[in-house]
Amino acid sequence: MRILRVIQFPVWLILLSSLDLFILAAGDPLPIWPGMAPGETTRKQGTLQPFRPNELPPVTRVTNITEPTMTVHLAKNGNGAAALILPGGGFAKVVTNKEGTEIAAWLNKLGISVFVLSYRTRTGTDRNGWLKPLQDAQRAMALIRSNAQKWKIDSKRLGLIGFSAGGHVATRLLCDQGKTSYKPIDAVDQIGHRPAFAILIYPWNIYDKKSENLVDQMKLPEDCPPVFLVHTDDDRSTALGPVFIYSHLKRRGISSELHIYGNGGHGYGMRNIPGSKISTWPDHATNWLQARGLAEAMESAKQ
Repeated sequence: MRILRVIQFPVWLILLSSLDLFILAAGDPLPIWPGMAPGETTRKQGTLQPFRPNELPPVTRVTNITEPTMTVHLAKNGNGAAALILPGGGFAKVVTNKEGTEIAAWLNKLGISVFVLSYRTRTGTDRNGWLKPLQDAQRAMALIRSNAQKWKIDSKRLGLIGFSAGGHVATRLLCDQGKTSYKPIDAVDQIGHRPAFAILIYPWNIYDKKSENLVDQMKLPEDCPPVFLVHTDDDRSTALGPVFIYSHLKRRGISSELHIYGNGGHGYGMRNIPGSKISTWPDHATNWLQARGLAEAMESAKQ
């Protein structure tokens, strides 16, 4: 199991890696599919890549995932709200701590239960890197709702949070008109997977400059849920995508919020970036969630 490989590293790496701490607290990762995922011939939960010496705390990157799983992070004083997190990683890997479990810790303090998805990663034969993660996200949303009573959450207050490539997948899910991108296999797939709200943090490559539209002519539905968006002006993945989404929602009277920071780049999660105020975005998101009755009050989103 991936946990066993992690604990073979030196103790200081384990203590600095929030992935280890939160997986141990959450229990073993739960499979998303009852058997092999659509189109797969193996069941691999992935390989943890070596930590990079210049990153403190270390960033966990998992590759070669063919069996998608999710870890469950129930809020100690849950208010019924919940969210599925789709970390980033460019489809070749999944950044499970900086864009996953670290976000779960913040949301748990707000009374929101969290599920962090380790979706399938891209192989050389995949035409679209986003398709398998989209299938996994659709399935995971329905699976969470099917277990709402077990996890003591309100299925009508289940949201979706995406970072980078995960934000790309989350955008596609918002645009899928409630239709799965795979053939239904059981009763879970009859349960709706559309989120009640969405948070998109530096969604990656969602804007087509030539058409001045979302890529692949994705179309947001008229009844799209409220969305909270964050990007930076100096991100190589243009901020025009979030701007386009916000503009669409604004014209349709769907209450949303957009924050474009001057600098901060890409891939920061909730961490500080020298010379940038980008790490303040969770405070704005906390206010947004509280205004919608999804989060409990706390002194700071960064406690």
